[in-house]
Amino acid sequence: MAASSGYRAFFKFLSVSNDFLRVVQTLHVQQARKLKNVLKIKKICSRCPGQIKKFPLIFSRYMPVFIPTLAALEAISLVSFKKEKQEQKVDDNATNIQVIILEADKLYAQDEVFKLYDFLFQYKDMANDEILWRLARATVDKGKHSEDPNVKKMCMYEAFEYIKQALALNSNNFACHKWYAILLDYTGEYEGTKKRIANSFLVRKHFVKAIKLNPKDATSLHSLGYWCFVFADMPWYQKKIASALFATPPTATYEEALDYFIKAEEVEPNFYSTNLLMLGKTFMRLKNYKNAKIYIMKAYKYPVKTPDDKKAHEEAMVLLKSLGVKFDD
Repeated sequence: MAASSGYRAFFKFLSVSNDFLRVVQTLHVQQARKLKNVLKIKKICSRCPGQIKKFPLIFSRYMPVFIPTLAALEAISLVSFKKEKQEQKVDDNATNIQVIILEADKLYAQDEVFKLYDFLFQYKDMANDEILWRLARATVDKGKHSEDPNVKKMCMYEAFEYIKQALALNSNNFACHKWYAILLDYTGEYEGTKKRIANSFLVRKHFVKAIKLNPKDATSLHSLGYWCFVFADMPWYQKKIASALFATPPTATYEEALDYFIKAEEVEPNFYSTNLLMLGKTFMRLKNYKNAKIYIMKAYKYPVKTPDDKKAHEEAMVLLKSLGVKFDD
């Protein structure tokens, strides 16, 4: 305490701020004793006329003790200040990102497709995987809502670029793997059957990784089920292309597809009209027409909010008619 009060007196004499005084209290006791001697000398000099003029000369003998300390303290203070600012910046960035994500998820839940895209597009240069995969998804939805096939194609390729960046930023984010696989397949469709089949193993790899990272994501389970259905249902000429591309071409069964569709429904019941439709179609392939009719009817009655819902609704009607269900004209 004595050393602390001595330093306060000294730095008050030097007109140093109170904030700096708090740092100075960490000085060693030995330095404090030397400082105390300086103050005593000043007091003696002040009592003797003519001697006070000699104080600066006397004080200069002690200054080397304090100058390095002051410089070190200043450096410590600056480092501490910069560190606090950096930590504050990180905290602010984290808060801003969370706010962006919350707003994006709200718009997605409200089916505000174009507002969501416009909102996230302004953050496209932000190096954050959570924002970029959401932007990729929003761009896909924007493309699906367009009646212009060229716009849809452009959106799929634009979305693919976003998801590539997202996956590069964080390979442990299940959503990045899921949307990378989806967009690899979507863009492959535009490049022909051969290219789509060539991408198939990589598509499956990323869906499997997404499920491994998050076994409770219904969309990933549905997507892998859809992959299995496509290869189980592949016509002979496409199988021939696959055999030419791979020594062991990709294969799957309807039973595998059904298993993934059922798991997706168990994780999140009625989450997606297309999953209900695919359950019905898979049961049809397995000649289980009773269950097929149940799920296809669910797909038909599903509220139509998105282009996927509309497509599922229309296909469900055709399939139900083939199963003998009559509709009023």
